[in-house]
Parts: sequence; structure tokens; C-alpha cells
Amino acid sequence: MLVVPYVLVPLYARGRPVSTPMLWRWMTGAQVTRDWIDLDAVSPALPRAVIAAEDSTFCTHHGVDWDTLRKLTDAAEEGEVTRGGSTLTQQLAKNLFLWPGRSFIRKGLELPLALWIDFVLPKRRIMELYLNIAEWGPDGRFGAEAGARYAFGHPAGTVNAHEAALMAAILPNPVARSARNPGPGVRRLAWKYSVRAQAYGAPGCLAKSPRE
Repeated sequence: MLVVPYVLVPLYARGRPVSTPMLWRWMTGAQVTRDWIDLDAVSPALPRAVIAAEDSTFCTHHGVDWDTLRKLTDAAEEGEVTRGGSTLTQQLAKNLFLWPGRSFIRKGLELPLALWIDFVLPKRRIMELYLNIAEWGPDGRFGAEAGARYAFGHPAGTVNAHEAALMAAILPNPVARSARNPGPGVRRLAWKYSVRAQAYGAPGCLAKSPRE
């Protein structure tokens, strides 16, 4: 069972894989809404906002941001409350192969798996997978397309910078937070992420290679 994810990752260079939360909802008879969208069809504002919100070093780390992880570990040892600190690649590893919640066992499985994903798959594909399996709304709405249509009534390919920032702001908890009816906290986060994304500019690691 431990080897299976490592065998599957190279196969995920293509195709439209599903996440463990999606599989669990199907198994329990709960609703799942997911319409796959290729990265080329996604508004460029969305991956920029997601990087600004969730993983500012996405283009430079190799699956795990060791500096951030070390700082969070030191803060936790001192009794300080910290954010999760997981990279997009770690979140992808968790969503594709592991389970939600916090535990040392899951984190121990997640870290090497994130390193393997980054080694095997290009950043463009990692972002494409993440955008299509992240939970982005209540009632089992997965992926950017379902999230954008629920929140704004139009596809992910047409979201503007403000809408993209709202979507990024709800990622930690898309059931409790809403891009459709954002509260003050979500609006405040969206403004921060919008400014940050503008400062970062276009992520170079998401540019298409000459062979694509």
C-alpha cells in the first residue's frame, strides 16, 4: 500500500485523477461535482492567486519548503499557534493519496511523497492537478471550474483577479468560507492575496515549454 502512490504518480502525468475526499464521498453516496479544466483554459489570475495565498515559493522549492517547515516547527516547540505550512505539492499528495486531519503519521508519509511528485511531474502539471482536485465549495464541489461556476456563475477561464483572490482566500476551508458570499475576513484575505499576486507577477515555472 505504501508503494502504490509512488507507482501511480508517473501515470498522473496524463489523465484526470480524482482525490481521496472525492472517492470517499462517492463511496458514502454523497454528491460530487467536478468538471476538469486544462491549465491552458484557466484564467492566469487563478494560479497566481493560489500561489500568493498558499505557497509563495512554489516555483523554487522541490516539493517541500524546508525553511518554512523549520520555522513552523520551532514556533510549535515554543507553544506558538502556527498555520499549516504545507506547500501546494504537499497538499496535492495529501488529497491524491492520504487523508485529512493532522497527524505525525500522515505528515511522515506526505513529505517524501511530495518530493517524489515534484521530481516526477513538472510544475505545470502539479498546478493543473491541484486546481482540479482541491475542494472549492460546499456539497462536494471540487476543482476550479465547479468552484468558479458556483461562486460567480461563470467558468474558471474568465475569473478576474479579484474573483481569483476570493477563491484563493477560501481554500483552507471552502465549506465554512464563501467566495460567493464573502464575509469581512475573506474579503480582507482576498485583498492581501490580490496585492501579493500582482507583486509576484506571472510564475515562470508555469510557462509552457517549447515542446508543448
